Amino acid sequence: MKRWWKRSLAAQFIGLMLLALALSQALSFVTSWDERGKALQAAAKAEFFSRTASLATLLESIPTAFRKDVLDASGTAYSRFWLSSQDPVDASMWRQEAWAQLSKPMPNMKALKFKMAETANSAAASAPSQLETSPFHALAAPTDSWTTLSPHVWTVPQPAKFLYLSHSNGMGLAVGLSDGTWLNTAYAKPVPNSIWNVQSLSSLGITAAILSLIGVIVSRQIASPMRRLAVAAEALGRGESVQPLPEAGPDDIRQTAEAFNRMQCRLHRFVEDRTRMLAAIGHDLRTPLTSLRLRAEFVADPDVQQKMLATIDEIQTMTEAALAFAREEGTVENTRAMNISALVESICDDMDELGQDVKFLESEKIVYRCRPDALRRAFRNLIENAVRYGERARVSVRKRHDGIGIIVEDDGPGIPESAFEDVFAPFFRLEQSRNRETGGVGLGLSIARAIIHHHGGEIALFNGDIGLKVIVTLPAAQRIA
Repeated sequence: MKRWWKRSLAAQFIGLMLLALALSQALSFVTSWDERGKALQAAAKAEFFSRTASLATLLESIPTAFRKDVLDASGTAYSRFWLSSQDPVDASMWRQEAWAQLSKPMPNMKALKFKMAETANSAAASAPSQLETSPFHALAAPTDSWTTLSPHVWTVPQPAKFLYLSHSNGMGLAVGLSDGTWLNTAYAKPVPNSIWNVQSLSSLGITAAILSLIGVIVSRQIASPMRRLAVAAEALGRGESVQPLPEAGPDDIRQTAEAFNRMQCRLHRFVEDRTRMLAAIGHDLRTPLTSLRLRAEFVADPDVQQKMLATIDEIQTMTEAALAFAREEGTVENTRAMNISALVESICDDMDELGQDVKFLESEKIVYRCRPDALRRAFRNLIENAVRYGERARVSVRKRHDGIGIIVEDDGPGIPESAFEDVFAPFFRLEQSRNRETGGVGLGLSIARAIIHHHGGEIALFNGDIGLKVIVTLPAAQRIA
């Protein structure tokens, strides 16, 4: 999970959006929960007053014999009504009576049980029977006494007084009737244990799902151009001809694509300018070389003449090789899929037919996007060096976890480790070579490494128990999305 979080832009984007949602919801609940509770309590209190006032008016207008039936019928799941002959003065005793009434089952709802709340004052402790804890999370009974209701709150003519059964979820009324009896009303509704309910959780889940979907869409719109840019940069680094990236989208993405396209044009222009410059130098060198050759013909001393002509031939050979090297780097060859194993095997077969000791070790079919002509020249140079300086060559192709490995081994004396890097320098030759024939001008390994580097690969030399081992590693190519 940690690795996925670090590597996935969509995961980070969705995670941050969900974190913002959770924080905003938490802040909203904190700020609104108290106000919501107060609003619900005020609404319940107003409904409680209205219902009690209506019942008091009704009791005044009906015969006394019907009052008990009316009171039983008026009870609800959260309220009870009963009559008392005297004015309830002691608030603590009245609260105990109220919880006892609320704990009684309704005549038509036997399964509904109300339990009495424990009280913390001395009156409750000295009561003959201990009441059970109320399911309404009632707190210890408040110590305040009755409050007489003013006319603007209590609109009926009968006098009424009010108190809270608990600090949050219970209340009571005592209304004096005209015959001297008192209508007592108790109301208590359970306080919800949590702000999380089915509705809030469903709303939060739907919001999180919508935000996650939006996060996936937005992250894909950001990641797709970046992934396309990364693949194009990798292909450009391997020397492939890459089509210009689309310069569209938000300003940041569009400017990034524009910068990549400008860089690609500048790189191509730099290579072309250098190739043209070297071609011009080679053309200009032919005239003085021809002049020197003509002048050498008039030298009387044959030995001096032969040395001068040999030097001129060497200069001309090196110049032409350098120009060929520059042309090879500047040549643009289309990249296409190729069976790299078949390519290497064909080189070995051609050299074997020419009488050279070259053996190709069988390998699986490996398809690779490359410039086949360039790789053919690089592998031929490596195999020819192995045969020339190591008597024979053994070539194999292997699939690796990071790409493809091509191994060329010979049976020669090897190369000093101090010269591993020097042999790749242009025109460098080991004076004490692995064979009495030095041959060439010292560009074979330089050309091979340049081609391998253009494909994004690496070439390394190792001295084995017998001979030299050359390992070429080509990275796995990716297609531009």
